[in-house]
Amino acid sequence: MKKIKVLVVEDSLVFRNLLVQSLEKDNALEVVATASDPFEARDKIIKYRPDVMTLDIELPRMDGLEFLRKLMPQYPMPVVVISALSEKVFDAMRAGAVDFVAKPTVADRKQLDSFLCNELPVKIKVASTARVSRYKKPVMFDNNYSTSSKSETNLIAIGASTGGTEAIAEVLRDFLTDIPGTVVVQHMPPKFTEMYADRLDSQCRVKVREAKNGDVVTKGEVLIAPGGDEQMSVVKIADNYQVVLKKGERVNGHCPSVDVLFNSVAEAAGPHAIGIILTGMGRDGAKGLLKMKNAGARTIGQDESTCVVYGMPKAAYDIGAVMHQEKLQNIAKKTYNLINQG
Repeated sequence: MKKIKVLVVEDSLVFRNLLVQSLEKDNALEVVATASDPFEARDKIIKYRPDVMTLDIELPRMDGLEFLRKLMPQYPMPVVVISALSEKVFDAMRAGAVDFVAKPTVADRKQLDSFLCNELPVKIKVASTARVSRYKKPVMFDNNYSTSSKSETNLIAIGASTGGTEAIAEVLRDFLTDIPGTVVVQHMPPKFTEMYADRLDSQCRVKVREAKNGDVVTKGEVLIAPGGDEQMSVVKIADNYQVVLKKGERVNGHCPSVDVLFNSVAEAAGPHAIGIILTGMGRDGAKGLLKMKNAGARTIGQDESTCVVYGMPKAAYDIGAVMHQEKLQNIAKKTYNLINQG
């Protein structure tokens, strides 16, 4: 099998050597070159034609984010960003990076081993399959578009993974303040989810925040599942939906898991919910979306042409869980159409 050619861009010699030594142990990967700054990286890209580049954000001579913005229009390629806790990772996603991984503390051996042996190699392999061409951002639909007062839809659930930070943002930016309460699982490292929610809150008309145990899901508000070791589900208490965060095992390799959320929404809301599955690798969310559909919910899946990775939506589509397949730029409008149908 042909190996995935990797270019490692990292200014720290010690950490760069750690990355190379670790990645070279994976039979599916080949580190063809390394670079300590963007100018060296540019020359190595031209010479070695890597399949995937890992990119540190904090680099000398030129910031990694600035380099990414210059690179992608001229030489689009899959990029996995390695970053300490910083909002810059979301700017990098918007600039065209496929995914990011939290930079570990070298002194924490357990965290470092997990990063080197599991997280980063998996991200690189997924990135090698990603679609890096960008669709044109559409004009936002009519701001006067609104939900019918007769609508019986009162809960929306969204799940995504690779490429999902931008996909979710595209959908939420088109939501208005009359949208039913919305719950979201996006596979993301701990602490980044709060930062992501705060960022979306500043960009959207709806309120967006990281979910807390016991939160009531309310109209015009979006709750993002926190990254970490807790699964997020929804229960119905009286006339309200309430968030439950509980420590649990990984499901489909993830915590939080889209399937856990979707399964709970199927039970709590049945036909009063809409499920949306967006770009991501793997099958997380497919069975849960089918359970939602079977409970009477309407379901939407992102189409292949606008996915960074057409994994999760395809898995859901293949088992009959997706009722409406839509381009990303049409999903918010389709959601409103479904709400107003009943």
